[in-house]
Amino acid sequence: MKFFTSMLSIGLLVFAANSATAAPQGETATQTAQGPVTLYPIQHASFVLEWNGQTIYVDPTQGAGAYAGLGTADIVLLTHAHGDHLDRATLGGLDLRRALVVMPQSVADEIGDDYGYAQTIMDNGETVHTDAGVGIHAMPMYNLPPSEDAYHPKGWGNGYVLTLADKRIYISGDTEGIDEMRALEDIDVAFVCMNLPYTMDVEQAADAVADFAPAVVYPYHYRGQDTAIFRDRLAEADVATEVRLRDWYARD
Repeated sequence: MKFFTSMLSIGLLVFAANSATAAPQGETATQTAQGPVTLYPIQHASFVLEWNGQTIYVDPTQGAGAYAGLGTADIVLLTHAHGDHLDRATLGGLDLRRALVVMPQSVADEIGDDYGYAQTIMDNGETVHTDAGVGIHAMPMYNLPPSEDAYHPKGWGNGYVLTLADKRIYISGDTEGIDEMRALEDIDVAFVCMNLPYTMDVEQAADAVADFAPAVVYPYHYRGQDTAIFRDRLAEADVATEVRLRDWYARD
């Protein structure tokens, strides 16, 4: 009986370890003229997109094991230097030997050229295109009213708009409902943050999203917030945006 109990305990430990490193479940975020964009939520502000042979990591955290089973990164997008977005331990554990690492200057000041085979520092408003056909536009992300002592001062971090074939994907980073977000056009998929006190509440997020009306919106970075209220407020605004509520905290 002792032997059986020991073997059972070992089996449970192995199962737990395998579960912790199991590949996250993917879903099609949108279809492009060059194939689907597949989304893999990781946790909080971290996720992975796969498209046309390209694997894009966004603010990778949670340790390299959280990315087991996913493709090697071709592009890493870093929004800013807060610890729930910039995690040296995770970056150091990932295979970034072929990765282009895109970041604002504030992140470059923290990590230099330590990760990836190449780095691109982008200011708000700049656009680059990779050889594989990925367009990357750096968007502002900041708190309102803008101030130097805000959690996220204007110009300190980047949101991003990706162009993948004929589709445009917006990644908000940590921001409030700023004019630059509200003025976006032709966004097919949006990832929009909403948590207090660092970004905005669900009501402000819904109001901002209603202004630019993406085809699809995923609330993310929403710890402690009721995203059903965001969905309901957006429905009340009568815009043709599909709200996809997903569990970004299953790994907690």
